[in-house]
Amino acid sequence: MTLESCTTIPKSRCNDRCPPGYRKASNGGHHVCCYDCVPCPEGEMSNVTDSDSCHRCPDEEWSDERKVRCIPKSYDFLSYEKDLIAKISSVTASSFSAITLYILGNFIYYWDTPIVKANNRAVSLILLVSILLSFLCVFLFLGRPVDGTCKLRQMSFGIFFSTAVSSVLGKTVTVCIAFKATKPGSPWRKWVTVKVSNYVVIVCSSVQAVICGIWLSVSPPYQEYDHHSYKGMIIIQCNEGSVIGFYSMLGYMGILATVSFFLAFMVRTLPDSFNEAKYISFSMLVFCSVWIAMIPAYMSTKGKYMVAVEIFAILTSCAGVLGCIFFPKLYILLLKPELNSRKSMMEKNKL
Repeated sequence: MTLESCTTIPKSRCNDRCPPGYRKASNGGHHVCCYDCVPCPEGEMSNVTDSDSCHRCPDEEWSDERKVRCIPKSYDFLSYEKDLIAKISSVTASSFSAITLYILGNFIYYWDTPIVKANNRAVSLILLVSILLSFLCVFLFLGRPVDGTCKLRQMSFGIFFSTAVSSVLGKTVTVCIAFKATKPGSPWRKWVTVKVSNYVVIVCSSVQAVICGIWLSVSPPYQEYDHHSYKGMIIIQCNEGSVIGFYSMLGYMGILATVSFFLAFMVRTLPDSFNEAKYISFSMLVFCSVWIAMIPAYMSTKGKYMVAVEIFAILTSCAGVLGCIFFPKLYILLLKPELNSRKSMMEKNKL
């Protein structure tokens, strides 16, 4: 036996050393030298051999596959470059905006014809412009959110949508007054010449503007970094600020749509040369159905998918209102011009 072998201290081990990415864990044995090697959990790392513990990565970082170092998390939002949903939404919004502009141009061109004059052409113009702006506000929901777009997206959406629904309500009120005024001695006759629908649009839109103004001044939406919803990813999103403000804005629109639907439903079968009530009732039915289905879907999703749900609701409900109210008129203007005359409408009314 050599002198060197006599002076070397033997190593007492039950197992191999734990490599980086693992930590030592007691296996319940009686010897300290006996332990298990446990891999570090996700979000933690160890970069030394036989580490007693794993170290948690900072909020902005995540552990790599081997759990030996922390790497920066990736950022996620509804991006034009990476997400097909964003591209489809932008193309859809652009297409519907072009269709709305086309209908608006035709209405201006046929401004003095009977079919356009029916049921208040000024309110129809306001409704078309509001629908167009609602389609365009979809672009505020796309791309990387910042404080400015977070404030603008919900405020513009709320005001434009409320103006559109208020216009529908104004048209519905016009139809109701017109039918009530046809009865002999009806007190509603004095309201026929008054621009009641204009007042309805102004008042109802102003209420929504006040709600949004209070929301913006008390607790406005802002940009937020969500570090915890998805592993290894930072979600850049808009925090709505005041939840009460957000749902007050949605709830007020729902009240307007519901009132419009019930009023239009009551007069949908009454005879007239061009009774818009049946088209309004269909449009509000589509509108209410979309947003009732949207709320649970919106609350059950996170990140960019929450934004995608809201974009889908905006596009679908606006398209429903546009199609139900204006496509029948556009059909007559372009394909059945013989029906767009006072004589034709009077004959239809006699029937």
